[in-house]
Amino acid sequence: MTQNFTLTFLAFLALTLTIRLWLKLRHIRFVAAHRETLPREFAERITLPTHQKAADYTVDRSKAAVVGIFVDAGLLLVLTLGGGLAALHGFWSPRLEGLPYGLAMIFSVMFISGVVDLPLSLYNQFVVEARHGFNRMTLGLFFADLVKQTLLGALIGAPVILAVLWLMGAMGEAWWLYVWLFWSAFNLLLMFVYPTWIAPLFNKFSPLEEGEMKTRVEALLTRCGFRSSGLFVMDGSKRSSHGNAYFTGFGNNKRIVFFDTLLTRLDPPEVEAVLAHELGHFRKKHVLKRMIMMFAGSLAFLWLLGQLIDAPWFYAGLGVDTQNTALALILFFLAMPVFTFPVTPLMSWLSRRNEFEADAYAAEHAAASDLIQALVKLYRDNASTLTPDPLHSLFYDSHPPAAQRIAHLQLQPGKA
Repeated sequence: MTQNFTLTFLAFLALTLTIRLWLKLRHIRFVAAHRETLPREFAERITLPTHQKAADYTVDRSKAAVVGIFVDAGLLLVLTLGGGLAALHGFWSPRLEGLPYGLAMIFSVMFISGVVDLPLSLYNQFVVEARHGFNRMTLGLFFADLVKQTLLGALIGAPVILAVLWLMGAMGEAWWLYVWLFWSAFNLLLMFVYPTWIAPLFNKFSPLEEGEMKTRVEALLTRCGFRSSGLFVMDGSKRSSHGNAYFTGFGNNKRIVFFDTLLTRLDPPEVEAVLAHELGHFRKKHVLKRMIMMFAGSLAFLWLLGQLIDAPWFYAGLGVDTQNTALALILFFLAMPVFTFPVTPLMSWLSRRNEFEADAYAAEHAAASDLIQALVKLYRDNASTLTPDPLHSLFYDSHPPAAQRIAHLQLQPGKA
């Protein structure tokens, strides 16, 4: 059984690696091949140099992603069949036991993963983003964020990990159900406190100023029957020139946040249309459905881990001879993405369907033509490629390709 599981794991890893590389290389070739030709639908909206800039940016990001694919696969093999976890166990087990041992093992894996990912993160931020004019982050700010994230992760993560490990060891065969209940409650709490306690540690949030923009936004919220705890502008420009807007929070603690870069690029009617799209996600219950899927998925995964935790072949098949709750947790979350990768296109399809529904809702409560113009500006200013490889887009993209999305909006009755 051990050998069969090892071979199955390697086969899925090879399949995942092959598909990821094939799709990324297809994407690079397709975007580069269409660099000199502006799509007909955008001929009057975007210039050829702008289209070429987006193509170059996409190719550079995709090339960096290829390196990341190899790094991810290599690290996974080193930690599992390469003996990395066995070596960490050999280091910590003589020094610690029980919950402290489990915490040390999990934090060690997280630390190693962070160190391995750091060079590529630096390259993406200070080479790729800077080369195309998007980076506004200094090296000092990058590492200040890294320190904050690490400390925050330790302060929040340590009690959570200790609680999970304790429940796994103390609650008998049904431990997975207790862990799921705890994990679900923790995530709901985190969603509630994030806007007011965590997000301000990294960015400054200022109330949206009085004026046409705020008047339009408040009128839209009234028309849609949406209540929020505030309208805020985030200083996203200190890290990047990319623009965005989002909802954050849960229950009565929902906030609407605009990047300052977004407000400088879009006119008030266009901001209203973008916000109407985001409201569509709430009114169509996309957020609720996503939460239900997340909680259902975590329940299924924890149940599966409950079936594997006492199986010697599960540990040995991934290069570890010792059985304990911490190692089970680590091995499961290292290996599971390899086996779940084939469902990626299904999740992408569901997300794209939600985007179309939110666009249709926006067209009911704002002008579709304003949303189209806002999308064109965002595609242009964020250097989003207008010519993605169709198969890569089908597999990965959470949003429909630009041409499809705008064509859908133009079909909305009485709009555009």
